[in-house]
Amino acid sequence: MQTADFARSAKASASVFPVPANMYAEKVVSVTHYTDRLFSFRVTRPHSFRFRSGEFVMIGLPNAERPVFRAYSIASPAWDDELEFFSIKVPDGPLTSHLQKIVAGDTVLLRQKATGTLVLDALTPGKRLYMISTGTGIAPFASLIRDPETYEKFGQIVLTHTCRDVAELEYGAGLYRQSVEDPLIGELTNGRLTYYASTTRGKFPRMGRITALIEEGRLFTDIGAAPFDPAGDRVMICGSMAMLHDVKALVEKAGFTEGSHSQPADFVVERAFVG
Repeated sequence: MQTADFARSAKASASVFPVPANMYAEKVVSVTHYTDRLFSFRVTRPHSFRFRSGEFVMIGLPNAERPVFRAYSIASPAWDDELEFFSIKVPDGPLTSHLQKIVAGDTVLLRQKATGTLVLDALTPGKRLYMISTGTGIAPFASLIRDPETYEKFGQIVLTHTCRDVAELEYGAGLYRQSVEDPLIGELTNGRLTYYASTTRGKFPRMGRITALIEEGRLFTDIGAAPFDPAGDRVMICGSMAMLHDVKALVEKAGFTEGSHSQPADFVVERAFVG
């Protein structure tokens, strides 16, 4: 189905689809395509929808009698009037094969409850917070670095983003610029937010898997910090399964303890994915 045809189908489906009591039907405000694999979109925010920065929500489309839902981290901060999402494009994905074709004015379905482990309440107080991400795993951190509470709880924020190619870093680079220049958040990020990007394939000043950059010590040398230390550092991890496993092993080896809502500790991992 072509984009225009899908858009008409989505609008038609939305007009007849009976929205269940546990869902919201929201309008797409804007869509930005970064590469043939990545795009972001913003939708209207329900007045009654509440979430903590870093959480995810289940998203679907009104294009079937029983819509397919997938977990998407909310990339906008908790104070934003709209909801932002950053997504991969999966050609044969049951949801993303359709979602990547949405345009402004289309309808997106949201479950009413947000959840997730990448929240500040799951960490004990610390001096420096590392946000380790690959690909679309940067989405929850896009929310957190624009939340004033993050800067109330930590003196320094280090956001790492590793992608295959340089073009895939565009979302993160734009996010960093926006956070530094924003009239509300800029005063808080000034001198306190570090953006650390790297690629694994495309030629870039900094190349290598983030796990290698951590193990070799280059991450710490580049930002002028000591290696991971649970006495003052805290870590959030979101991205590919391989990266989650490897970085989790690295921080546990350094003496970190995994935290949760009920038992805050030194690091947290998000295991929700889209597809």
